[in-house]
Amino acid sequence: MTQTFKLRDYQQQAVESVIEHFRRHLDPAVIVLPTGAGKSLVIAELSRLANGRVVCLAHVKELVEQNHAKFEATGNTAGIFSAGLNEKASHHKTTFASVQSISANLSAFQEPVSLLVIDECHRISMQDSSQYQQTIEHFRKLNPKVKILGLTATPYRLTTGWIYQQHYHGYCRGQMEDAKQAAFFKKCIFELPLQHMVKQGYLTPPVHYDAAIAHYDFSLLTESLDGEQDANDIALNELIHKYPRVTQAVTEQILQLSENRQGVMIFAATIDHAYEIGSYLPEDRTAIITGKTPIRERDQLIQAFKQKQLKYLVNVSVLTTGFDAPHVDVIAILRPTQSISLFQQIVGRGLRLSEGKQDCLILDYTNNGYNIFQPEIGEKKPTSDSVAVQIHCPECDFANTFWGRVDAEGNILEHFGRRCHGLVEMGDSKEQCQYRFKFKRCPHCDSENDIAARQCHQCFEKLLDADDQLRNALNLKDNKVLRCSGFTTEHSISGETLKIIYHDEEGITLTETFRFKQKKSRQAFNDIFAKRLAAATQNISFENVEELLPFLPYLPSPDFVIAKKNKQYWQVTERLFDYQGPYRKANQL
Repeated sequence: MTQTFKLRDYQQQAVESVIEHFRRHLDPAVIVLPTGAGKSLVIAELSRLANGRVVCLAHVKELVEQNHAKFEATGNTAGIFSAGLNEKASHHKTTFASVQSISANLSAFQEPVSLLVIDECHRISMQDSSQYQQTIEHFRKLNPKVKILGLTATPYRLTTGWIYQQHYHGYCRGQMEDAKQAAFFKKCIFELPLQHMVKQGYLTPPVHYDAAIAHYDFSLLTESLDGEQDANDIALNELIHKYPRVTQAVTEQILQLSENRQGVMIFAATIDHAYEIGSYLPEDRTAIITGKTPIRERDQLIQAFKQKQLKYLVNVSVLTTGFDAPHVDVIAILRPTQSISLFQQIVGRGLRLSEGKQDCLILDYTNNGYNIFQPEIGEKKPTSDSVAVQIHCPECDFANTFWGRVDAEGNILEHFGRRCHGLVEMGDSKEQCQYRFKFKRCPHCDSENDIAARQCHQCFEKLLDADDQLRNALNLKDNKVLRCSGFTTEHSISGETLKIIYHDEEGITLTETFRFKQKKSRQAFNDIFAKRLAAATQNISFENVEELLPFLPYLPSPDFVIAKKNKQYWQVTERLFDYQGPYRKANQL
């Protein structure tokens, strides 16, 4: 067959990266392309080039239909296997299927496939009983060498983390040492930033409008939000109904700002919220779509919106993926999320190019505070004023992106990273850099472990977590726990000693002395304190007390100090840094 369409440069690069990867490896791979980048054409070209049979999965019929249409537009033919589209053809070389339909009819597919493509692959569950895993296992049994490719715009979920383990730019995602939490996809082999798409004119520029009216305050509900699933509807409704004027004022501003716009998508928090918003919009030009909207009615409303018979489309968690209406030039976000990925996915609904469209107005009424082009960090925001900061690893020099806090001039005050994400060469493979910015030491082998680890990654001995250590110490008669509010020091240059006096809120103290003439004591100080200086962003160690003196004001303070009675004095046995458990830290009353 001849190719009857021309790929954009980045689409061709994506195709080539897939071919190159599968020539060498059988590991499942993922490519990350922003919403509107044309994943359908990449899928079409890969399906055209594949030597064997191809199955392309999607989770909604709209994506199945869209991918199939783009493929046939290239001059090739393919089958559709989707109950929602009333077609179940399984004999074509290339088949576009919904995962729901194919997983319920795997017996219809008894011929091996060479390529299994999964669109919106961040939806793959790691549970063996899931529809995706059952389907993947079926095709692996038919062909153990089947190539599995995922495509997504958002390769991260707050519920499960990153969907791949390694990135082709040379860094890892998550803790690769934790096999139980290993992502399904081994590697991201191609990624195109959203900012590049906008700069090159492939997407409409977003205009983030700072709405000068009251916002919703969802901060009290952050623990119930996971970014992809609905938060507690009751709690959300109660909060929204407390401030009825906010919804009316927000809707009136949306009407005003969209007066000369073509299409407006509004993302509501709950079904009740959606209907309240709809009550303030022109009835004859507004549609409301929720998870309870019948499929046929939903299809009719979407079609009317695409044909511009309707101007306002209000929805609740149903149109964040698989929806394509290029004329949309206003996105109003009235629902909370902790996921930068979901935020960017929502914004992406309005970034496709369309005739007469100059830009897309982004109205965020939730105080999400996200930058449209901000990278996903991989952890929840630890504080409300956290921003993305770049921290270089002192061992491999990889530039990590962590949450952190900065001052008014942009200087980094602190960061919340725990382990370097860089990949380093280890023989014939690449492994995650071992450097840890925050750590706890194994009492058995002295290796550094993640602060939340329950088992040592080196010797596999059980590790007590901080809460267990505090609980055990509090329950023992000959143990003392000091809630550390700070410490003072006394030193002797001639004697090469440093005495640290830990203080609690009530003036109680514990002391310990480090003797720098003794190698073991000197090493203990460097491991406990020097390694943590400057948030562990520098490799620092001290050979004597004199060179340590300029750094004394910057030594990190532990949150808790545990001591054990040793005859007539208390001997410090543990210092707990970076504590995140339920026990109150000093000065938190």
